[in-house]
Amino acid sequence: MVASVRRRVNSLSNRLHYLSWPLALGLLWWVLSLLPGEQLLQAITGLSLANWLLWIALNGLIILLLVSRWQVLSRAMGAATTLAALLRVRQAGQLISFVTPGPQFGGEPLQVYWLWKRYGLPGHGAFLAVGLDRFYELWVNFTILLLAIVALAATASSAGSSLFDWRLPAFVLLLLIGMLVAAAWFLIKHPARIEAWIERLSRPWQNHPRLGSLAAQGPEQWTKLHNALQAMIERQRPALGLALLLSLLGWVGMIAEFWILLRFAGLEVDTAEFVLLFTVLRLAFLLPLPGGIGSVEAGLLLAFQALALPLSAAAALIALMRLRDVLVLVLGALLLPGLSRPRSTASDSPATNA
Repeated sequence: MVASVRRRVNSLSNRLHYLSWPLALGLLWWVLSLLPGEQLLQAITGLSLANWLLWIALNGLIILLLVSRWQVLSRAMGAATTLAALLRVRQAGQLISFVTPGPQFGGEPLQVYWLWKRYGLPGHGAFLAVGLDRFYELWVNFTILLLAIVALAATASSAGSSLFDWRLPAFVLLLLIGMLVAAAWFLIKHPARIEAWIERLSRPWQNHPRLGSLAAQGPEQWTKLHNALQAMIERQRPALGLALLLSLLGWVGMIAEFWILLRFAGLEVDTAEFVLLFTVLRLAFLLPLPGGIGSVEAGLLLAFQALALPLSAAAALIALMRLRDVLVLVLGALLLPGLSRPRSTASDSPATNA
């Protein structure tokens, strides 16, 4: 029965994966057909060398802040991971997440595997390192987006008009934040229940010729993970606070980059318009399409039309953002082959006390 359900779920997941790309590309084609095509190339070729250097430096700073957050969390749990190792794992994982439905997820299992297999973290340590980083990223992202929506709704209410109905995205974000907090609370407060659940889940696999030993270690690994998490909460609160600060600084960097891109596109907007465009962009990126392809473009198109902004600026903005995505993906692709090679030096494997 369980195997049958699992097969059906996998079949449905594969179908959604194959359908997501035609849907995303079809939506992208529709949006681009409505935009002035000459602005797409002109936005890229029109950048000066100073603009390029500023843009590259800002994106590098954003990536550095987010990787530094991961390093702070990893070292707080006793893993002496290097910044270069985490940069490689993060960017390669981002490449996998981008091409799978839902650009927020997809590369995490491989990140856990790479930290364990190549960089010598124990299984529970690798899982905790990735899980904590993703929790911070999602919790902070959802919270800031919710605050932005509340601010937009309040502004529209005071002005007596509203371009968008924010109730549904606000409810979804509030629900997601509540689920994250509830899951974290349950993980910390009810470890015995989770251990029993893991034991039941792994029991059918314990006689498997390849996965048997791994399945048998499931409850033990969970106990180690919970103990490490509990120790972090009790003894490493300054590190957890620093990770939150780095997350917020990363958001400051992303907001600054969006402001710069609007200037590159020749568009000046007021504060309310800026917040609306940025919120629509981030919400569209959360939809279950690979890399937000199509959803981001459609969201910006609708927002530009609602604000009566020139579509030539929308075309330039989309071209610049997608160029940035391509460059980041190329970086991930260049780092990916190195993770598939076997570990060869002691310096490549950080010591860990996790």
